[in-house]
Amino acid sequence: MATTQAAPPTPAPAPVRRKKLIKRAAPDHSQSLRRAVQGAFLALNVWIGVEFYLFVRYYETGGKSAWASRPPGVEGWLPIASLMNLKVLLATGRMPRLHPAGMVLLISFLAMSWIFRKSFCGWLCPVGTVSEYLWRLGRQTFGRNFRVPRKLDIALRSLKYLLLGLFGYAVASMSVAAIGAFLEGPYGIVDDVKMLNFFRLLNVTGGVVIALLVLASVFVQNFWCRYLCPYGALMGLAALASPLRIRRVESLCIDCGKCAKACPSALPVDRLITIQSAECTGCLACVADCPAAGALFLAAPRRRRVPAWAMAAGVVVLFAGICGYARFSGHWTTDLPGRVYQELIPHANEFTHP
Repeated sequence: MATTQAAPPTPAPAPVRRKKLIKRAAPDHSQSLRRAVQGAFLALNVWIGVEFYLFVRYYETGGKSAWASRPPGVEGWLPIASLMNLKVLLATGRMPRLHPAGMVLLISFLAMSWIFRKSFCGWLCPVGTVSEYLWRLGRQTFGRNFRVPRKLDIALRSLKYLLLGLFGYAVASMSVAAIGAFLEGPYGIVDDVKMLNFFRLLNVTGGVVIALLVLASVFVQNFWCRYLCPYGALMGLAALASPLRIRRVESLCIDCGKCAKACPSALPVDRLITIQSAECTGCLACVADCPAAGALFLAAPRRRRVPAWAMAAGVVVLFAGICGYARFSGHWTTDLPGRVYQELIPHANEFTHP
């Protein structure tokens, strides 16, 4: 009797892994646009520096060198005097007579940070621009930048807020009369000249400190901006109230981590839904590097997308509008007779801090 042998059971098919289909993002030009704005503002500051140097040399040589007018924009490099004048304005409602442009610039930078994130640092600041070129040089030369360990990074980041607190306390503790006496005294009048002389007549200690900061900026992204800049700390605090946020759509994200690698502030963009940190400069580098269409974007309230051109236009319009208004309303230029500069500028280094 023949027997039939049952066929061996057919093995179950191996589970098929379905790849997550993504729609590739269109080419992003935000970084080219940002670098153009950075370059224009850096060129403006170089022109201000040259013009101010010629102005100082005219009075140092007793009028024997080429004459140049004093560029009011140089006062943007006097943050402490700007804070003092801002306190006087808030306390009295009066615009300052000396160094008004510095205060106007501070107001414009705070306004753009409040509306467009910490955009002054990411789009305008010349120190930030130079710092960015330094760490890019380091990446091209050594193939990478170095990340500071998280606990040390947090400790170092607190330094700029500590410095801001010290400067803020110093200004807050001064009366309006004391601020007036300081700014209208010889030291206050030529503090911009003393700043120029610091770099022009750099001593060994100052040279070593600057060299170390440059070297650190080559290896660590935005070393000065990230850890030591009190001006950036102030802009970051203003940015906490900004209505704009970088948003990540989790359902569209492919978890590639490119956004976090691109962030110069080392924020964990790939693990958050909304970026609310005071360290976010609104540079849009994370958005530019995201390969998944719609997964990452700059958002206004109600998740409305804000294009890079709107960010650039807003920063430029705020800067030009506020400074232009101050100029045409007569609150931009420090008007002092030439004899005052002739008397004080040649002896600027003889005046010590009151």
